[in-house]
Amino acid sequence: MALDATVRARIDEDLKEDVEKILSEIGLSTSQAITMFMKSIKRERGIPFELKIPNEETLESMREIDNGVAEKVTLEQLKSEAKQCLN
Repeated sequence: MALDATVRARIDEDLKEDVEKILSEIGLSTSQAITMFMKSIKRERGIPFELKIPNEETLESMREIDNGVAEKVTLEQLKSEAKQCLN
């Protein structure tokens, strides 16, 4: 297969750098990762992960985060609450 097409996209520079570091650690270039993503779209005939419209509770949580009023919890608190739910 000839590689004769170009894809251009504008993204946040910090995001690009962070992702490129991760891809480098697993031995992939950005071009290879994009090609894998596009092949997955072709194979799945759609985006290869679930996309959902957030419900009102999720939207409210997102607004709280944006406004800096979200409740902060530690990982230990989350683990404790998860254990309580399982019991």
